[in-house]
Parts: sequence; C-alpha cells; structure tokens
Amino acid sequence: MTLAELRRKLAELDHLPGDTIVILSKDAGGNGFSPLYEVDPSMYHAETEWSGERYMTEATRQAQADPNAYTKAPSHAMPALCLWPIH
Repeated sequence: MTLAELRRKLAELDHLPGDTIVILSKDAGGNGFSPLYEVDPSMYHAETEWSGERYMTEATRQAQADPNAYTKAPSHAMPALCLWPIH
C-alpha cells in the first residue's frame, strides 16, 4: 500500500471520532493485535514480496550520537513509513 492509498482509505473514515484507537495486526492471519505506537519515516529494502528490512533515513542516522553504529540503507532501499505497535 502506498501513502496515497492509505490517505484515501483514511479519508473514508473521517466520520469516526478523533479518539478512535488504531490497532495493528501481528500478522496477516490476525493472530494478535496491538495499538499503533509510532509512525516513523524510514527506508525499506524488500527482500521478498512479503518481507524486508527497515533502515533509518540517512538524516536520522546522521543525527545519532554515533551514526556509524547504525547500518546505512542500501542504495536501492525506498522511502517508507514504518508503523510500530506497542507490543
């Protein structure tokens, strides 16, 4: 899903109250759920059609006390939003 697709889906829900909780599924089978904790601009490198690795953006990596302690995103990684659950 792209950000544009997510925006369209969220626009369809603008009738819901602002305090409606957002939860994330643990997996595609719905084997657990957790509330959304954080939205993090990131970089994503797909390893397969359904999984891959998340990296900090270069700006975020450079802002760390020791940027070299964090792996630089591969050149073919793409910008992404990482949605983090509470658990």
